[in-house]
Amino acid sequence: MNTLFISDLHLSEERPAITRAFFDFLERALPGADALYILGDFFDVWLGDDDDAPLSRQVIEKLAEITSAGTPVYVMHGNRDFLLGDAFAADSGATLLADPTVIDLYGEKVLLMHGDSLCTDDEAYMAFRQQARSPHFQKDLLSRSLAERREIAAGLRQQSQAMNSLKAEDIMDVNPSEVIQCLNRHGVERLIHGHTHRPARHPVELGRNTGERIVLGDWHTHGWCLKVNKQTYDLDSFQI
Repeated sequence: MNTLFISDLHLSEERPAITRAFFDFLERALPGADALYILGDFFDVWLGDDDDAPLSRQVIEKLAEITSAGTPVYVMHGNRDFLLGDAFAADSGATLLADPTVIDLYGEKVLLMHGDSLCTDDEAYMAFRQQARSPHFQKDLLSRSLAERREIAAGLRQQSQAMNSLKAEDIMDVNPSEVIQCLNRHGVERLIHGHTHRPARHPVELGRNTGERIVLGDWHTHGWCLKVNKQTYDLDSFQI
């Protein structure tokens, strides 16, 4: 039996190939799995649980098929879909996870995060993250019409792309000291996260022990999945 971890699919109407690849992945990899974890940025943007876009309903119905058949699905908020709410969870049967969350993974305590909170060198983004995760900001955003929310989301996306083009690459990666502090704070030696779009497995020195940080890849030209069982952690990709 395996537990599967994915993140950063950025599902959107503009990229139907990614949605097809996700559905194909579910048919191919999910049967027999103990659980599926989606660690943020599942959608390129989530405007609220009242969004009536066809893609939103299509994905919710697919997740509902999976959870109804008995496979647990866990979804963590990302920086693009932080408005996923209780109605999404109820309709899909998925469980929303706090960021961060520690789980028992075949007898090992493992820390799960989206990963954006680790990028502490990017001060401008961290300020935006604090604002976007505040209940007041989210309540105000959800009080607006869907049309207004679409305009706001488009503006924020353009602003983000413009700002990121001016930043050094290392600024947008995780801060190593923050990683160590998080592992120590939660009393674990292994971390799984996404967000940076830099799939890899990194050793982390934790005093007398060596821990590990596993970074999930984004779904663009390839899909990425971490498959875990009692013996192994396998980070694999496949062509989309």
